[in-house]
Amino acid sequence: MKVDLERNPGAAVPDIDAFVHEPARLRLLAFLAMFERADFVFLIRHSGVSRGNLSVQMSKLAEAGYVEIDKRFVNNRPRTVYSLTNEGRAALRVYRRDMTTILEALPQ
Repeated sequence: MKVDLERNPGAAVPDIDAFVHEPARLRLLAFLAMFERADFVFLIRHSGVSRGNLSVQMSKLAEAGYVEIDKRFVNNRPRTVYSLTNEGRAALRVYRRDMTTILEALPQ
């Protein structure tokens, strides 16, 4: 989509969702978008996010309604599994659209 910058220079730079844009949250949302569900151990091993930061960010994403958290015991061990909600998918889709608009407007 080409933007007519002469008529509307601000159109090339939409507001970015700062909540989604935060690097750790964006990375975790991306993992959840690629995989239907991911458990705590998988995300620790592959996301590069520390245990404490993973827990904090997932709690924030759950409070925002972007992630569902399923905590249960499996073989007497705790297992936490995360999945993206429809609201989370929509937020990520809008973020992608807005970032694409910005990147396409940049000069080569």
